[in-house]
Amino acid sequence: MDLNDIRKKVAEIESCASDDEMAHSKEDDLYRLFVQFVAYNGPRHLKEMALEILKADDIDFSRWRA
Repeated sequence: MDLNDIRKKVAEIESCASDDEMAHSKEDDLYRLFVQFVAYNGPRHLKEMALEILKADDIDFSRWRA
């Protein structure tokens, strides 16, 4: 992942902004991808924090979408 990849993802979100559910889903995906990128490529202190954040994906609860 690099800045151009992020810009493309943001443009995708903007292009579907009229569909709140899709835009929200794509936004969540972007945040998750970035945290994963940091977890596996960032400096040690950020890796540890990102890996902890990713554990929230494993918590079993209903994630609501419109």
